[in-house]
Amino acid sequence: MAQPWLAHYPEGVPAQINPDLYASIPDLFDQVAKKWGSHTAFVCLDRKMSYDELIALSKDFAGYLQSLPGLEPGDRVAIMMPNLQQYMITLLGILRAGMIAVNVNPLYTAHELAHQLEDSGAKAIVIIENFAKTLESALGTVKVPNIIITKAGDMLPLHKRLAAEFVLKYVKKVVPQYSLPGFVGFRAALSAGRSHGFAPVELKNTDIALLQYTGGTTGVAKGAMLTHRNILANVEQTGTWISGTFVEGQEVTMTALPLYHVFSFTATLCFAKWASTQVLVPNPRDIAGLAALMDKWNFSALPAVNTLFNAMLNNKQIQQHNFSALKMAVGGGAQVQKAVSERWTKMTGKPILEAYGLTEASPGVCGNLPGVPWDGSVGYPLPSTEVTIRGDEFADLGICATEDPEDIAAHTGEICLRGPQVMKGYWQKPEETANVIVDGWLRTGDVGYMDATGKVRITDRKKDLIIVNGLNVYPNEIEDVIASMPGVLECGVVGVSNPRVGETVKAVIVKKDPALTRDDVVKYCRSKLTGYKVPRNIIFVKALPKTAVGKILRRELKAMRDDA
Repeated sequence: MAQPWLAHYPEGVPAQINPDLYASIPDLFDQVAKKWGSHTAFVCLDRKMSYDELIALSKDFAGYLQSLPGLEPGDRVAIMMPNLQQYMITLLGILRAGMIAVNVNPLYTAHELAHQLEDSGAKAIVIIENFAKTLESALGTVKVPNIIITKAGDMLPLHKRLAAEFVLKYVKKVVPQYSLPGFVGFRAALSAGRSHGFAPVELKNTDIALLQYTGGTTGVAKGAMLTHRNILANVEQTGTWISGTFVEGQEVTMTALPLYHVFSFTATLCFAKWASTQVLVPNPRDIAGLAALMDKWNFSALPAVNTLFNAMLNNKQIQQHNFSALKMAVGGGAQVQKAVSERWTKMTGKPILEAYGLTEASPGVCGNLPGVPWDGSVGYPLPSTEVTIRGDEFADLGICATEDPEDIAAHTGEICLRGPQVMKGYWQKPEETANVIVDGWLRTGDVGYMDATGKVRITDRKKDLIIVNGLNVYPNEIEDVIASMPGVLECGVVGVSNPRVGETVKAVIVKKDPALTRDDVVKYCRSKLTGYKVPRNIIFVKALPKTAVGKILRRELKAMRDDA
């Protein structure tokens, strides 16, 4: 098949990468440590941890897991915590022991947690005590034999650790009382593992490393089986893409996106390969706290999602920040809106490099060129990645050679891809795996087209499509228009059933200007959109429902009513 995108690759970026460069994810860190062992790997709560220390502690944790009766290579171990050094120690320990890590969103309800523990068959969980009460409730319907509880300050010196525990428990009151008989503390687990010793396990890069559950935006979560090779291939694909921007051992990454999210997870491994110092932000929703960290560190890399960029743009302290050290901001997880991208470029002097991916692809698929302004596309397929657009009966719709609307419509279909980053399949769901991987091609569920240069342009999620009188309406297009209004902070758009026209457009808006009215929104939309795309139902709310990483939960927008 034709691959026009290769002609537009940055200088030095190869058409193909070697997905077998490392034997496993722990091997990647071991190789980095051979050269940069004393270099700071992760900073959290003002504590610095070197690559050497990370590796030693991960072996201690692996040794502890190996000491537990009934735990064997291939067993699943859940991780439920925010961005802390303990996360990285736990992750690498699980993988060193030949086990499979199961990333869990710490904000899950007991019901959601129980589903993930049950579905994965997790035999152990490492959880921050802030959410231990949730686990207690979940254990009413599912059993997990081994529970390890960490505290936010576990890696801090004694006096700071005790102070942190007191503040979290008695001042901020974010640690509810819980009862989990038989649990082991994280520090005790490390100590026990050190005494037991670690017996190296022979890992193959085709072994499953992660069960990464797809975000709940699409219904019941499914576990994508991501192998070491899948993830390491994507680390290599994304790393080569930005290789002209960063210098090994000299970068600082602001890691505000949760590590349990696959975008942040792979980005973290990518920057680790560059021996970057990574500043872990435990709570990215605390924008004031994030602003303070940004002022403290001359960071050069910032992965984020549209809603986080938007929140930073509206923080006065961040507006005054000196961004001279910033080399690249990467946007993923959801499309970056034009208004957000333009404001960010104006504030920082650096455009957002928008990338595209999905959990099932570990996640990176496409990326824009570094330093290029926003153009509405998600860029070119990454090295060793083929992208095709498929229509009805899985027919290849080819490349759209012109910008004629009819030509674009004829070449718009489901985005499909293949490459070494594509998952092994869904955990214990062979039928669903067969539906999504067809003849080696991963069906993304996203709708878009490829232009003459090989750039991929997404119009929307297939299942988010709104059909008004038989005409296709893409929520992203309307959201971009409304978000560009000066009086709008953010918005979400969905379709609602209508007996006359099938569906009508509903816009849910968070005001920036209290004086903003529905008439203002309708008038503005009419100046930018065809009549059938203009929202018929407009409501104002104080906040939009989102996942933990800032994706708008469209299904919840349908039932929302005015509260602002």
